[in-house]
Amino acid sequence: MGFLTNKVAMITGAGRKKGLGAGIARRFAEEGAQVIITDVGTSTKNLLPSEHIGTLDEMKQVAELISSETNQRVDSVVCDVTSEESVCGAIDKIITSYQKIDIVVNNAGVGFIMKPLVDLTIEEWDIVLNVNLRGAFLVTKHVSKRFIEQANGGRIINIASQAAKSPAQFLAHYTSSKHGLVGLTRTAALELGEYGITVNAICPNHVTTDLGAVQNERRGKVLGTDIEGVLSFRKNKIPLGRVGKVNDTANTCVFLASDYAEYITGESINVSGGEEMH
Repeated sequence: MGFLTNKVAMITGAGRKKGLGAGIARRFAEEGAQVIITDVGTSTKNLLPSEHIGTLDEMKQVAELISSETNQRVDSVVCDVTSEESVCGAIDKIITSYQKIDIVVNNAGVGFIMKPLVDLTIEEWDIVLNVNLRGAFLVTKHVSKRFIEQANGGRIINIASQAAKSPAQFLAHYTSSKHGLVGLTRTAALELGEYGITVNAICPNHVTTDLGAVQNERRGKVLGTDIEGVLSFRKNKIPLGRVGKVNDTANTCVFLASDYAEYITGESINVSGGEEMH
């Protein structure tokens, strides 16, 4: 028996093999949850190239791999979080297949566009805010309606960032979206508490996923160093002496999704090895 046995969990932006979402999905399955990974599936926007999204094939592969590793049911469903129609369709499909939904992790995000504020285009600003903030709003809005109908509470976990607490250079759009996500978390917790629905955010520092590797490369150009130099730079700022790992965030998700966290809501929890302390 795991911490999440018989729970049904939807995780957005989880369709990439080395992504944070896939890591969260794996830990949920290991704890007994039935997991639905979602991702956009097809590159439909110029600023969302295929190398930065979970394609249909990769989503299916991730689901099959986690299922075989954990002996749990893991499915994949297409969901473009920027589209209300797509979000509603994905949630409807999950309810039809599983008869319920217990947990949602708003993990989908864009963080690979790094530019000085004065060089950011409207299109770049919009794609980041639309995925990172509008997407979390749409999923939260529509899954909350289902939670209320089910009358059995629910868990919403938003993957924010250290950038939700402190500014990040050349990431004005990303930082703004993650600060906004904390505001959404707190307001949703305030409004949904009477239904037994908890809403929390996790604020990890840098994690070297595929997206993290892109961030390292671009940060290296800013610092005039190589990848090892970037990782050393990051590590030296962290009291625990190492950069974040996928499971650091995934394990916190497991806790917040479990019964052990039933009295925690509206919080934005730092998972940063001490780098972020407020």
